[in-house]
Amino acid sequence: MRFSRHHLSFCLIGLLGAATGFSGYAMSAPNDSRTASKPHATADAANHSSQGFVHPGLLHTESDFDRMKKNVMQNRQPWMQSWQILTANRHASLDSKPNAQAIVYRGSDHVHHENYAALFNDAAAAYALALRWKISGDDAYADKAVAILNAWSNSLTSIDGSSDRFLASGIYGYEMANAAEILRTYRNWKRPEFQRFQAMMLTVFYPMNHDFLTRHNGAKIDHYWANWDLANMASMMAVGVLTDRRDIYDEAVMYFKHGQGNGSIEHAVWKLYPDGLGQVQESGRDQGHSMLDIALLGAICQMAWNQGDDLFGYDDNRVLRGAEYVAQYNLGENVPYTTYTNSDVTQTEISSAARGNGRPIWELLYNHYVVLKKLKAPHIQTYAEKVRPEGGGGNYGPNSGGFDQLGYGTLTYTLQ
Repeated sequence: MRFSRHHLSFCLIGLLGAATGFSGYAMSAPNDSRTASKPHATADAANHSSQGFVHPGLLHTESDFDRMKKNVMQNRQPWMQSWQILTANRHASLDSKPNAQAIVYRGSDHVHHENYAALFNDAAAAYALALRWKISGDDAYADKAVAILNAWSNSLTSIDGSSDRFLASGIYGYEMANAAEILRTYRNWKRPEFQRFQAMMLTVFYPMNHDFLTRHNGAKIDHYWANWDLANMASMMAVGVLTDRRDIYDEAVMYFKHGQGNGSIEHAVWKLYPDGLGQVQESGRDQGHSMLDIALLGAICQMAWNQGDDLFGYDDNRVLRGAEYVAQYNLGENVPYTTYTNSDVTQTEISSAARGNGRPIWELLYNHYVVLKKLKAPHIQTYAEKVRPEGGGGNYGPNSGGFDQLGYGTLTYTLQ
């Protein structure tokens, strides 16, 4: 479904006023037939229904930024190494210019050219600039990040293309929301501009997230790989926090726990072994996508953790078991493997394609499980040490895979 500029403006009228600052903005549900069928949260999610959100409270909280700033100002390692990668990245430069589009196309529809690189580059830039502002205190970086977000909220009406459009709605949705969440307290981001950005997230991204998780593009429930579900869950969760919509946030949490598609935790990490490892749904496909699964699981868990929900520990640390499995195999060691079968494929052995893939995803998991919770995760720890210091979008190649994660984890997640 495409949303017109009139629809976007109409959603702005539905904004509810805030008690204080940006953190209290709440938004009405988009008038879309797909939201009417949205599953209701059950009791374990509804426990939080009356509680307000922590802001900023997606991948990073205010105390996280205090830690980053303190360690960078004191020139401490390993924070400084990652900070230097950030400041050297062209996306964090004041020369960045928005390249907003009215319609983003990902995947060929045999009519339009793909242009989704504009969105993933600008999402990376907005996030990198927002980080640079929070740590340096230089408003010029916030102004540039706000200009990028404003350009998109003033232009974007829909995401289209092939079925790949749902990858764009998921990955870039959670990335854009994270940049905006960092900037929501910036005094020079005008209230109507922030509201317009919230409206874009609710009228362009969220309806696609919800539609994919409920209808799966009209396909069988097990047709799409786990990363499709996970990307849209991540966006849904981020949009819920950004727009102060507890119902949307809870929808994502409940899908993580009980969803029918391959991204819910029991399907994403679908086979548990006595040695503590958990086979990941895409292990027989290739290792690049297996790592993307872990990247998205980490992001979902981190965002929930900052809102008081421990998905990291859910179902006896099931995410940890899957991450250790992927890390161990990609470090060159053997892991157990059970034949995987769904409606489309039968995979009798683990795939070695893209084995050893480098993605900036391990610091988040290492610092949570090993440093914070004092659990053993030897392969996650080794992988974190291998890829340290982590960069961000643009440091891992020019194509979409290099922008699937926001990155800079050595700077943002290192606790000690």
